Amino acid sequence: MNFSKLLRLMVLLVQLWPCSPSMQNSSAQNTVQSFTAVRRVKRAWLWEPLFATEEQISLNPVYIGQLKSDLDKQDGNLKYILTGEGAEGIFIINEYNGKIYVTQKLDREEKPFYTLKAQAINRSTQLPVEPESEFIIKVRDVNDNKPQFLDGPYVATVPEMSPEGTSVTQVTATDDDDPSYGNSARLLYSLVQGQPYFSVEPKTGVIRMASQMDRETKDQYLVIIQAKDMVGQPGALSATATVTINLSDVNDNPPKFQQRLYYMSVSEEAPVGTTVGKVFAEDSDIGENAAMDYFIEGDGSDVFDIITNSETQEGIVLLKKRVDYESKRRYSIQAKAVNKYIDERFLKEGPFEDTTIVKINVKDADEPPVFTPENYVMEIFEGAVSGSLVGVVTARDPDEDDSPVRYSIVHSTHLKRLFSINEHNGTIITTEPLDREITSWHNITVTATETRNPEKISEANVYVQVLDVNDNAPEFSQNYETFVCENAVSGQLIQSISAVDQDDSAEGHHFYFSLAQEASNYSLFTVKDNQDNTAGIFTEKSGFRRQEQFFFYLPILIQDNGTPPLTSTNTLTVTVCDCDTEVNIIYCRYGAFMYSLGLSTEALVAVLACILIFLVFFLAIVTIRQQKKKPPFSEKMEEFRENIVSYDDEGGGEEDTEAFDISALRTRTVMRKHKPRKKVASEIQSLYRQSLQVGPDSAIFRQFISEKLEEANTDPSVPPYDSLQTYAFEGTGSLAGSLSSLGSNTSDMDQSYDYLADWGPHFKQLAGMYTSHRSVGD
Repeated sequence: MNFSKLLRLMVLLVQLWPCSPSMQNSSAQNTVQSFTAVRRVKRAWLWEPLFATEEQISLNPVYIGQLKSDLDKQDGNLKYILTGEGAEGIFIINEYNGKIYVTQKLDREEKPFYTLKAQAINRSTQLPVEPESEFIIKVRDVNDNKPQFLDGPYVATVPEMSPEGTSVTQVTATDDDDPSYGNSARLLYSLVQGQPYFSVEPKTGVIRMASQMDRETKDQYLVIIQAKDMVGQPGALSATATVTINLSDVNDNPPKFQQRLYYMSVSEEAPVGTTVGKVFAEDSDIGENAAMDYFIEGDGSDVFDIITNSETQEGIVLLKKRVDYESKRRYSIQAKAVNKYIDERFLKEGPFEDTTIVKINVKDADEPPVFTPENYVMEIFEGAVSGSLVGVVTARDPDEDDSPVRYSIVHSTHLKRLFSINEHNGTIITTEPLDREITSWHNITVTATETRNPEKISEANVYVQVLDVNDNAPEFSQNYETFVCENAVSGQLIQSISAVDQDDSAEGHHFYFSLAQEASNYSLFTVKDNQDNTAGIFTEKSGFRRQEQFFFYLPILIQDNGTPPLTSTNTLTVTVCDCDTEVNIIYCRYGAFMYSLGLSTEALVAVLACILIFLVFFLAIVTIRQQKKKPPFSEKMEEFRENIVSYDDEGGGEEDTEAFDISALRTRTVMRKHKPRKKVASEIQSLYRQSLQVGPDSAIFRQFISEKLEEANTDPSVPPYDSLQTYAFEGTGSLAGSLSSLGSNTSDMDQSYDYLADWGPHFKQLAGMYTSHRSVGD
């Protein structure tokens, strides 16, 4: 056999022969997988297969293979040298026979192979007998690493009631051993804890549901998964992982009321919207699966309502309509709770709703009177006499004692009181006739008060419509200025007229126009009714002359369509204007004004100038006379009057002084003709003084009063001064006598004021004033 064939055979044997019998026994005992590196053979290199197994190294080196040259005669002349990774440290070689030994523990996971070089030299010549050869020593794997769960601990969630076989989650373990050699890295999963609810696939680590589970029974499970290498064979290494599995909620439970019967109460005074009570239905589900809506079923749904508190899931019963103790004292309603969101998968379990009975008692309260109805609409024709019946309002006490009710109208202080009400029976009548054209609607507020409890008051609105009566005749819609030109032709339209009516016609107003009968026979104008509430005024002849007649007065008859119809006569003034065919309003107005004065323009200016001069002259004369005619004793009379008014000790005298100017009694125009002024004054003074002593029952005083009354009744030029009659009865029973100003017409010489000093301290100032006054006069 030549050298090349021998070399190829050796390489093939090295690749196919995994290990020697001795190494196979060692591998079986240590359950460690071993590998041999690829060997390079140069020329005459011969060696046994080289491999190293990771294992616990003893105190002695472990033989792993031998290098040998075919030139080795086994005479010790060749020397083997080993260099490269781990040489002289991890690996050593016997320089005489080429055997290689490992001196340390090897870790395949740390370094899976080593690259070394071998050389054979002649000891004598120190020359290589073989070229340097490079070879690799691979570290064979042994099962020295246990599996690891790098992603644990695990948390998973699965819906409750999921069917058997539903995937929950997957766990994965890793093994650092060599997966390509032996079973050291082949893992097998098993369930340590979690039966009988869960299962795990041995090869994949997928956890699945083993049975249906109810979250409401238990919502969390702790599952322990074990991973073993060596496919679970004896001696395999293992690791465990904990998986927390939570059951998520599904809507598989209907709501259930805690009570089959609820009792509640509400006062009849409670307003709409009052909370009557609460009901509650429990739902074992959570979140939106527990959300529910409440409903009212039965007869009470129109009186009560129920809403859902989204936070507490309670049903709140509300008052939807006012209740009345006297009408109905007890209600029985049915409340229903229904899941808002329903899972169709569980419909077969039954309806997801529940019902309960709610009994509600109405509590009695002292209520105010109740109007029936709350608002009234009444009608009355305008013009009805005072005291006419408008209508009747009715209120009653709804309580059992049925207290009497007193009615009244709330009057506004600034409005006229047009209505009154009988406080006992609620009859409303008018206090004066009503006029629809002034106010067509009246709003009245009527109150009803319990006589036993005046604090209980209720109100009702009464709307009174004043019905129309055809009591207003139609009239012109405006004041018309109508002009006709002197050159107007027959049949010419000179004015269009229309009418208005303050009444309210249900069918709409329709007016009929015509010329009054007294003017229709000889009128120079005609009236044409247009049948649309307007009419036209036309001329009956051609040509008019202002010198003959400047104004024409047309009595136009207007009739409405009321029941009964009313007619009015409206006069239209037609003015003849100095124009051709078209009317100039401003020019015609000026001409009419001049004609009404009967003057031309020049004459009008002259008249105005004369009037102005006369007014200036008259004002000058009046001013001069007022300066010369200054009434005597004006200051004295004013002072006397003020003194009397200030003391005001005796009733009418002072008031009469302010009622008129006393100086007017001294003018000649008010004196009686058949008696001179001085005689009248002296008689007044004499009788006045006698009256201080004799009183009003004296015959002299009665005679005086009769004469003065006769003079006042027969004199038409004098105002009716009643002071003579008033002062005739002054002074009776007064220690001071009369203070009437009638006696002041006499002079200071005829009158003595000494008696004022005897009137006491209250008249001291007055006595001093008149005493000093007399001294000055003397």
